[in-house]
Amino acid sequence: MTDATISEPGHRLKPLSPAMLRELSVRSNLRGAAQSLAHYGMIALVGASIWTVSSRYGIIWALPLMAVQGYLVAFLFMAVHETAHKTAFRSRGLNLTVGYLSAFIIGLPYEYYCLFHWDHHRYTQDPEKDPELIVGVKPASDAQLALAYSGLVQVAGRLWLMLGHAVTGKVVVPWIPNNKRATIVAEARAYVALYTLLFALSLWLSSALLLWIWIVPLLTGQFFLRPYLYAEHTGCERTRSAFQNTRTTYTGALVKWIAWNMPYHVEHHAYPSIPFHALPKLNEIVDGEIVYRGRGYLRTTRETWAWFRRHWKSGSRPLPG
Repeated sequence: MTDATISEPGHRLKPLSPAMLRELSVRSNLRGAAQSLAHYGMIALVGASIWTVSSRYGIIWALPLMAVQGYLVAFLFMAVHETAHKTAFRSRGLNLTVGYLSAFIIGLPYEYYCLFHWDHHRYTQDPEKDPELIVGVKPASDAQLALAYSGLVQVAGRLWLMLGHAVTGKVVVPWIPNNKRATIVAEARAYVALYTLLFALSLWLSSALLLWIWIVPLLTGQFFLRPYLYAEHTGCERTRSAFQNTRTTYTGALVKWIAWNMPYHVEHHAYPSIPFHALPKLNEIVDGEIVYRGRGYLRTTRETWAWFRRHWKSGSRPLPG
């Protein structure tokens, strides 16, 4: 994924000098470790709290903690995303270790996602080639829209696709090149085997631990993750300029931390070699160039929801960003 240096005619993209780009693109094992350990540490802490509270007082009292755990677990997607770019750490091995672990936890095969995401960057907002638009649900009613914003359809879809790869041994989606399809099948089979093993162990031990600290929170967390993901591109232009086809959402420090600074999404798409920890500094440089500016996720979600409704009521098929 190359950094953006040109844009559509009529829009001047803020240039970075080679020296500035090199400085911002420096990757750090320390920063990556601090972010990863803090994120996983919070998951471990909240997970232990869920188990303690549910064991002593009953599962109903642990439901608020499950919502917090859901947010944290679902947003491991950001660890998968950053390591897919190999920018979370300087070390390739650390990128792969955190990437594979995080991807397994959220049910998104890592090698598959890397290839999926590569084409998303190459063809952002191209309805014929951007994988996010190709597989994205296309709601045509309020009920379908609510289901789309729950994220459950998307999780079910990717798990079903993974199972299909594992069982049939075939990969037909266009963003997976022929020479990578055997890898994707092997990966899917490994994931299915490991999930089956964990399920069997839980039954053997008669333990609901994984259900309450992992599975239910992961599903619950999609209600937070999906509106966040829709904010990235929904309603933006279909051009090749990252400054026109992507939205940066200005939000609080806690949300930016959990999301690995990906609310600075224009900045990431324009310069994908720049790691997550340098995106705030990049924002200071290019902020004046950003066309689509979200003002918090509640307001931006209302705007993206309204965008979908306008498109189905006008008779066109909405394509989620």
